[in-house]
Amino acid sequence: MALIRLGAVRTVATALRTATRPGSAGVGERLASLPRLLRATVTGEYAGASRGRLLLVVGAVAYLVSPLDFMTDAVLPLIGFADDAVIASWVAATLVNETEAFLQWERGARTVPGEVVP
Repeated sequence: MALIRLGAVRTVATALRTATRPGSAGVGERLASLPRLLRATVTGEYAGASRGRLLLVVGAVAYLVSPLDFMTDAVLPLIGFADDAVIASWVAATLVNETEAFLQWERGARTVPGEVVP
């Protein structure tokens, strides 16, 4: 269990370092970019993220707030909280990485997949 928690803490720490380094987007800018990221991914304008990966993030967040997860936490506290830590750290790292790439794409040359750039 300690190794799982240590890995989760390390993942979150890495995501926070990425999100807070100089010149990087702040938390507010990242959160504001999520609807644009979802829209651009679903419409196919942005090919940097897959629909499947975004669905996994939504599913993971839904699990963390679901009554099923609360029951696991109440019945098996060590396992319940360990899985929460792993899932939350994965969601945090994924959102930081996906928004980082998306914001760089938005700031750079936005090209539609398949479009020929002269």
